[in-house]
Amino acid sequence: MILYVSDSGKFSNLPALPKNRRLEETINFSSLLIKENLKDTYRHKGMRRQLIVQLREKGITDEAILSAMDQLPRHYFLDKAFEEWAYQDKPFPIGKEQTISQPYTVAYQSQLLEIKKRDKVLEIGTGSGYQAAILSLLGARVYTIERQELLYHRATTLLRKLNFNGIRCYLRDGYKGLPEFAPFDKILVTAGAPEVPTALLQQLTIGGVLVIPVGEKGQKMLRITRVEEQKFQKEELGNFRFVPFLKGINREK
Repeated sequence: MILYVSDSGKFSNLPALPKNRRLEETINFSSLLIKENLKDTYRHKGMRRQLIVQLREKGITDEAILSAMDQLPRHYFLDKAFEEWAYQDKPFPIGKEQTISQPYTVAYQSQLLEIKKRDKVLEIGTGSGYQAAILSLLGARVYTIERQELLYHRATTLLRKLNFNGIRCYLRDGYKGLPEFAPFDKILVTAGAPEVPTALLQQLTIGGVLVIPVGEKGQKMLRITRVEEQKFQKEELGNFRFVPFLKGINREK
């Protein structure tokens, strides 16, 4: 089964989710409405709640992840043209042949990482910045790499506007990671790799975890744990489709 898009449906009597204090500390919604004209309406919140129900039905059980995704406005990270569809469980284009990942994929990969507070996490593929924001809300110290210069500037600007000032963004080649900041407790790759980059394995701490989709046309989600200096344990999980993991940096001319 390819986990890519979900069925649609209407829900009522939706369960309440616990408040995410980190989110409340990070985003001052009233100041955003005045300063940036970013609106998060009751309708948006209702659609997010419906999305959370779908994620629960698909097997997402981590309450911290569900809480963060319930409260963080996904439509802030999309072009205005897609705002009405922001809470469908689907990926959407963000430019440069890249996408914002399907919400289920964001939740699934985040759950595989088993984030603990103060975990040092490297994300490969910043994209819109949404996944990095979720990781930050979970208490991680986030380092994120984007190879597309346009997307790098967009995401960096938005994350700063939303007061995610602790997220460190870099315009770099994701295949090389960030060796100057290694080792990392967790590494997350958000694009389909033909193979597992050796550099990323070497940047894991002992006991650290790499979550990466591997394959050409379709990908198998892998969770790789570094159990010793030169010993790694690999788990093969669900099937997904991602945009390709490319080398180099694509600078704007």
